[in-house]
Amino acid sequence: MDALDIAIIGAEGLVGQELLKILEERRFPVASMRLFDSERNRAAEFFFNHQRLEVEEANAESFRGVDVAFFCDGADLGRRLLPSALRAGVVVVDHSGVAVSDQSVPMVVPEVNVEEIAKHKGVLGNPGCSTIELAVVLYPLHTVNPIKRIVVSTYEPVSSSGTSHALKELTSQAKRVLEGRRVCPHLYSHQIAFNVLPEIDVFLDNGHTKGEWRLIQETRRILGDDGIGVSATCVRVPVYFGQCQSVNVEFGAAMMPEEARRILAQAPGVRILDDPSVSFYPQPWSASGLNHVFVGRIRRDLSRSNSLSMWIVCDNLRKGAALNAVQIVEEGLRRDWIGSKKRRI
Repeated sequence: MDALDIAIIGAEGLVGQELLKILEERRFPVASMRLFDSERNRAAEFFFNHQRLEVEEANAESFRGVDVAFFCDGADLGRRLLPSALRAGVVVVDHSGVAVSDQSVPMVVPEVNVEEIAKHKGVLGNPGCSTIELAVVLYPLHTVNPIKRIVVSTYEPVSSSGTSHALKELTSQAKRVLEGRRVCPHLYSHQIAFNVLPEIDVFLDNGHTKGEWRLIQETRRILGDDGIGVSATCVRVPVYFGQCQSVNVEFGAAMMPEEARRILAQAPGVRILDDPSVSFYPQPWSASGLNHVFVGRIRRDLSRSNSLSMWIVCDNLRKGAALNAVQIVEEGLRRDWIGSKKRRI
């Protein structure tokens, strides 16, 4: 595979830091690595392959000599920088959410729709964590027995906010509550310690939050079926890492839990943890640092025919964000859909 000149926009955020770690772990072919952020912390130190890297301020001139840029800062910065990146001939893997509403941008989960990478015109969408873990588990079932409706509730850790400030807020609030002191929320609308908040991103006019609406739209796009009904409730929980989902799926025909387990046992990127007799099921703490999506509690929905319920967990910073982005580029390189600008010249 070609060695690529890589840029990470939002390098100081949690996803950016995880990207740097995964690229090194997987020995990704990197010719050069540049780190950018909208707000540099001069005290922060970053290393890649034992070399110290400086974090530069992201601007329109950041993309000279860059082959692939991972956008994992906020959507506002992404919108501002995207035109400059495209003019420079950079392939952008967008995790900022800029590409969500653009139907011309391929939205990719490699285990599901890897062929979409070939359709890119400079931008590839990296879906939200909720979409990624849901699609990895449901797609293998959908190919065997088409899905009619999905009802999903997410339990999202503070790290999915993408900033270390979220981790610090949970820690400081928990400490203050245990000491009997008053809590003053900063990052979230209300206290997050010992609490749950059914509010991921801003509220829209249709009553959904932006996080819920993104999950609904992305799931249909990834599964390739706009006719699937999706009902989503997204909830912030006082957990540091690991995202969970309670999922109810209605199929076109009956599917027994045993058949679902057999299909998922062979599915790429999936691991089954499912033995209620010994309380064996996925948990956020045990998924932390791992690359798979874990599923358990697979059971019939006795209230509705042709339906199954299940519990899905993954590390939100790895497969839910950074790893999926890296896999997109790896697969694009392997199939010659993404390459070095030096070779193209």
